[in-house]
Parts: sequence; C-alpha cells; structure tokens
Amino acid sequence: MARVVVDVMLKPEILDPQGKAVHGAFGRLGFDGVADVRQGKRFEITLDGEATEEKVAEIRKAADTLLANPVIEDYTLHVEGDQ
Repeated sequence: MARVVVDVMLKPEILDPQGKAVHGAFGRLGFDGVADVRQGKRFEITLDGEATEEKVAEIRKAADTLLANPVIEDYTLHVEGDQ
C-alpha cells in the first residue's frame, strides 16, 4: 500500500480570513515572531497496492476536479513510501 498526499492552499493573492484570525491569536497568546499564517487542507489517500504512474495520474485528476478549486487554490502532490 502507498499513500498519496495532496496539500491544497489558497493562492497567495486570495485573502485568508481564517489564517488572519489564527495569526491574531498567536500574538494574543504570547507567541511572538510569527509573520503570517495561511490555512489549507491536506488529503492523505491510501492506495491499494503500489503508487503506479497511472494511479498517481488518477489522483492528480481528482485533485484538479474535486480536491482543489483551481480558480482560488493551488495544490502539491507527493507519494509517500509503502505502508
């Protein structure tokens, strides 16, 4: 079994109100030195068997159409080792 991880983040030019709220909480709670916070989503997809090129291509297609909104979000995809 292999795992494919898809991390989805808002594009830099898109406002992130949740990230701003967390950033403000850092200061109120005494955590100094935090310049910015951006909030995102992480999907961990466990495959049956190996992460073949075909299976990873299917996950990439799912990321393009289901997991991320390409208008406001970017994503990265990587394969973790066999589980």
